[in-house]
Amino acid sequence: MDALVKDLNFIDNRTPEEAAAACETQVTKETNTGKTRKLYIESYGCAMNFSDSEIVSSILFKEGFDTTSEIEQADLVLLNTCSIREKAEQTVRNRLGQINYFKRKKPGLIVGVLGCMAERLKKSLLEEEKIVDLVVGPDAYRDLPNLLNEVDGGQKAVNVLLSREETYANINPIRLNSNGVSAFISIMRGCDNMCSFCVVPFTRGRERSRDAHSILQEAQELVKQGYKEVTLLGQNVDSYKWASEDGTETVNFAQLLERVALVNPYLRVRFSTSHPKDITDEVLYTIKKYDNICKYIHLPAQSGNSRVLELMNRTYDRAWYLNRVDAIRAILGEDCGISSDMISGFCTETEEEHQDTLSLMDYVQFDYSYMFFYSERPGTLAARKLEDDIPLETKKRRLEEVINKQRELSLLRNKRDVGKVHKVLVENFSKKSKDFLSGRNDQNKVVIFPKMHYKKGDYVNVLVNDCSVGTLFGEAC
Repeated sequence: MDALVKDLNFIDNRTPEEAAAACETQVTKETNTGKTRKLYIESYGCAMNFSDSEIVSSILFKEGFDTTSEIEQADLVLLNTCSIREKAEQTVRNRLGQINYFKRKKPGLIVGVLGCMAERLKKSLLEEEKIVDLVVGPDAYRDLPNLLNEVDGGQKAVNVLLSREETYANINPIRLNSNGVSAFISIMRGCDNMCSFCVVPFTRGRERSRDAHSILQEAQELVKQGYKEVTLLGQNVDSYKWASEDGTETVNFAQLLERVALVNPYLRVRFSTSHPKDITDEVLYTIKKYDNICKYIHLPAQSGNSRVLELMNRTYDRAWYLNRVDAIRAILGEDCGISSDMISGFCTETEEEHQDTLSLMDYVQFDYSYMFFYSERPGTLAARKLEDDIPLETKKRRLEEVINKQRELSLLRNKRDVGKVHKVLVENFSKKSKDFLSGRNDQNKVVIFPKMHYKKGDYVNVLVNDCSVGTLFGEAC
């Protein structure tokens, strides 16, 4: 995945910098079907991790595990981890220290680490974190029953083998973390892009696309269950390409997007993440063709300077990126939402190159961005070949300037929406009051309005009459 993408379900009322600063965490909800053991799972980082946790819950449900939202009740505690930044890994290590308290009280408690951190650190996790019994990489979740048998027999267990085929296509995820309105559908796994700052190709392996028919079947099942929105997930959705075994059928991303849109006209379709080098006009015209495909694209730039982009191995330059933005505006209109990721203080970045990032932001006018200063990750191309030579104080100052610029742009873009009617899908109550509902419009912006007789899952036309940097406010009309 474009490595710094966060879960787009969780922007709510936060400003862009608050969203960027947060390490997203999600705890699995309670189920009680009479199983003999209890699973407690926390997910960190990106949407793909939350989706993977639903797959893990499904696998373990068949092995006799209900889920619990109370760690004290658990027989098995799993942390599904992120390695994208040092802070993310440190958060998990700190959490393991806290979980040690529960393990001392319940010696039979099994503690496991899943996901990217498990893949990156492998067996060293068992040595460094003594309470960890189980280390499982993102392609090895089918092996969890065997690994748990090893742990039940008194052994530590590890499987971090990466796969060239695994897509979990035939596993029906348990939607334990969903609001009942929106759901994730994983369409591909892995990444073939070798961005020099990113650990994802090393922790999630090579790119492979899921069977298109299984994706459509999952979407159809979600509609039957009452879901109103799906987000198609992949490290780089634009490079999705599936071919049938007999070679008679091939499906690219634009074609898949169309097929999912045709499942039901009242099913909203989103996707994440697009790569600037791969997003095509065919995809844009497909979005334009169907009202239920949201007019919003997350298109990470990372930098506004061509030399820095080359050092990042992003495989496009500033002109190419702006060409894609121009195409989005020309085909989908000025109101199409565009968001980005930005990294400040990458290796050798000069002040002039930092200014290029700010000027690119001015040109595009992103609705919001996820913003970070550069954090060197062990094993990446940048760590091996480039010197992390920008002082931390400079990184932080440049990041602050990027954040301030994005605040300005977010407010500007939100003011454009005042006085307009937006179709909003209600997701929940507002965080501040149950007299108000919260949902998102086509452009992925949070909209707050009085509850009246509306409820979660309703589509509501809302006249926006005010805004903040991160939120639109209005009244149903």
